[in-house]
Amino acid sequence: MKYELLKTEGRAKRGRFHTVHGVIETPVFMNVGTVAAIKGAVSTDDLRGIKCQVELSNTYHLHVRTGDKLIKELGGLHKFMAWDRPILTDSGGFQVFSLAGMRKIKEEGVTFNSHIDGHKIFMGPEESMQIQSNLGSTIAMAFDECPPALAERKYVEDSVARTTRWLHRCKDEMTRLNSLEDTINKEQLLFGINQGAIYNDIRIDHAKRISELDLPGYAVGGLAVGESHEQMYDVLDNVVPHLPQNKPTYLMGVGTPANILEAVDRGVDFFDCVYPSRNGRHGHVYTNHGKLNLFNQKFEKDMRPIEEGCGCPACKTYSRAYIRHLLKAKEMLGMRLCVLHNLYFYNTMMEEIRDALDAGNFASYKKFKLESMEAGEN
Repeated sequence: MKYELLKTEGRAKRGRFHTVHGVIETPVFMNVGTVAAIKGAVSTDDLRGIKCQVELSNTYHLHVRTGDKLIKELGGLHKFMAWDRPILTDSGGFQVFSLAGMRKIKEEGVTFNSHIDGHKIFMGPEESMQIQSNLGSTIAMAFDECPPALAERKYVEDSVARTTRWLHRCKDEMTRLNSLEDTINKEQLLFGINQGAIYNDIRIDHAKRISELDLPGYAVGGLAVGESHEQMYDVLDNVVPHLPQNKPTYLMGVGTPANILEAVDRGVDFFDCVYPSRNGRHGHVYTNHGKLNLFNQKFEKDMRPIEEGCGCPACKTYSRAYIRHLLKAKEMLGMRLCVLHNLYFYNTMMEEIRDALDAGNFASYKKFKLESMEAGEN
């Protein structure tokens, strides 16, 4: 593993992350395939065609269905889903937050009920690492608790202290697992997660503590869960400078194109979000002139592509009018084309960001991009 910091512009970073499954050019947007597939009938061959560098899958969801032990038996997640590039698996920690109504948190870990059949599940740092080792992902995320952004200070302090103790256990367990003979990926990398809601002093202290562990990468978690965009940017302004600049910094679950541009400017170089696929499945598509809702009647006779000059599979062949027809007729192809377009848009935007950083003109690129998207179509 090696992270090369190739260039900086202000706090923005242009990097290159070498992994056992290939090189990741950063800043990068990871395409979210929760259960080892991008929702919207997108194949791994499609992902290669739309410039995807990293696929992200979900530890909790793959544990409850189809099962991480079965996936290990079948050769690991890369072989299972026929994807030979990097995969990041999240730890299940966010599910602890999202399943708040049926969880019980203790020092050992968390007991909660499966959302599929209600059976009880226990997951702690060791269990999360074991599941992710079974999957054989390139990057495994530490098991943490994601407290609500607006939670009371005392709760957040206790939660973050426990998350720190859990991180030490994650590191120890991953070291053990990577030494075993039957481990699929003995080069699996562990990223720690910074928490602290919107309390900057808690966040900064936590960032300093976890940085001492010298992990391959660090994430900022617990954002985009109820706070405003301004509060999120304020947290990044305060916390990112206290995370190692010579390691990847990952902002979890964020966000819109504007969020990504603002976060890159603040030193973030890994992103993931369900927005492009989720919005695409509902006919909402991203363009350089803002977001369009293809269900709108004004596109009924519009024979232009979603965006002129776009090289995605949808825009190269099909019109807005036809895709709208497919969506209205509830044909899966309509949803698929919108998802492919949105992921291509995001991946291409990240490519443009990297090119702008290489050329030393990210600030002007960011200004132009934001103004274009806010202006909308003529």
